[in-house]
Amino acid sequence: MATGRTDPERRDRIIDAALDLIVDEGVAGVSHRKVAARAGVPLGSMTYHFSGMDELLHEAFTRFSGTIVAVFEERLGAAGSPEEAREAVADLVHHLSGGNQRELILTHELYTLAARRPAYRELTRTWMSRSRRALEWHFDPATARQLDALIEGLSIHRALETEPHERARSAPRRPPSLTSARPRR
Repeated sequence: MATGRTDPERRDRIIDAALDLIVDEGVAGVSHRKVAARAGVPLGSMTYHFSGMDELLHEAFTRFSGTIVAVFEERLGAAGSPEEAREAVADLVHHLSGGNQRELILTHELYTLAARRPAYRELTRTWMSRSRRALEWHFDPATARQLDALIEGLSIHRALETEPHERARSAPRRPPSLTSARPRR
């Protein structure tokens, strides 16, 4: 491993180490010392590359959200018809909830920060805007906005569910009538 100026990947390793640490210990468990140790860099590298923990966390979550947007762009970019676009939306739900605990944890940690701190709220808005733009390749803006929320919500629900979800589609069942669903008195 190179040191100092001859180590051009050091900054990236620090960001990757911060993301790994967030997955293992949550944002609350992240410190300069822990990130430096995990990245295998001197503690002084932290302040050389980042003005503080906030900048490091912001850059780490920006990188993470960019990877999720890339999945949206890849899946939706491959769709050549309305049917393929609908299938891509279903694929996104299944991909994003398919058991990748790392993505699930990072998403929830970012949402928690965004709920408390405006700078992270802006980061999530940027993420949503980019996801919606990819959806707008196939859907009108209002539908894209709703689909983005639906994809996110379904992904979270599916990822946290204890019962397995099957991808196979079945013919829709007729819902019970309202009168048969009412409790008898």
